[in-house]
Amino acid sequence: MSGDLTAATPESEAELAFEGAMRPRSLSEFVGQRKVRGQLELLLRAAALQERTPDHILLAGPPGLGKTTLAMIVAHESNRPLRLSSGPAIQHAGDLAAVLSSLVPGEVLFVDEIHRMARSAEEMLYLAMEDFRIDIMVGKGAGATSIPLDLAPFTLVAATTRSGLLPNPLRDRFGFTAHLEFYDHDELERVLVRAAGLLGLDFDRIALREIAERSRGTPRIANRLLRRVRDYALVHQPDRGIDAVRGALDLYDVDALGLDRLDRAVVENMLDRFDGGPVGLNTLALAVGEESETIESVVEPFLVRVGLVTRTPRGRVATDRAWSHFGRTRQHRAVPGAPALFDDGGHD
Repeated sequence: MSGDLTAATPESEAELAFEGAMRPRSLSEFVGQRKVRGQLELLLRAAALQERTPDHILLAGPPGLGKTTLAMIVAHESNRPLRLSSGPAIQHAGDLAAVLSSLVPGEVLFVDEIHRMARSAEEMLYLAMEDFRIDIMVGKGAGATSIPLDLAPFTLVAATTRSGLLPNPLRDRFGFTAHLEFYDHDELERVLVRAAGLLGLDFDRIALREIAERSRGTPRIANRLLRRVRDYALVHQPDRGIDAVRGALDLYDVDALGLDRLDRAVVENMLDRFDGGPVGLNTLALAVGEESETIESVVEPFLVRVGLVTRTPRGRVATDRAWSHFGRTRQHRAVPGAPALFDDGGHD
């Protein structure tokens, strides 16, 4: 087969259909993020009553919580076309100029991971967001000339997993900033009930609750685990109950807290090789054979959130809950030449 990326196999078409079925089409269908939904609904209704384009929107939060879905809902409920792009794809001001100049009036432009956009493009975006125009430089050196180009009014919906990396001038130009939170188990169960219904799956509520409790507070992970449990039930466990869920998730190394293989490797190394810490990030990354950036941005946030690891100025430290969850007993081995983590006076 040739390298045509547009050609789709039946399997890939099925996966795309699955993802499409999972995405809500309106704010009323969107589960969770109640406060953000209310704020967006007000913003969109006000814009419709005034017959104008909605204000620019910044969606911030961890991956998998629905930022892309909310951008699609903004376009759908505004009855506007949607253009999709991403920060890594915009590496020059010219890339952004090409996108902005081709927008039609009222179009919604979604830029995912906007914090990874090139700095020159960010500076061009300032003027585009405020005045709906950009300046195009023609020529080089002393003979260079700036030509203003008017743009059609548009709504920028930007998503970021690291809002702290956005410069203040860019952040301040958004009319509304939404901070998405992790989902609780009840909300994830509702996500799974909806997904199972759309896909015609007859898992009982106890089984879906078990998936929700192992989904790390993230709908994307919940839907992915549902897909794996569906496959397992199809092959091994036709009753589609709690046994099917536990069998599938045990097979895929997802434990009762939602920890996967890499999560467990990080914590077990801290417990077994470093007596619970403190241990430095680079040392820990070498011990598990992963990049330090992966440990810091992918693994560590969840371990901290569930109370298994804490971050201190001296390094990462496993908590009492980590020792209990992994069935280990703290040894308090002394390290020659290293200061004790806990001294007799109880100081930090």
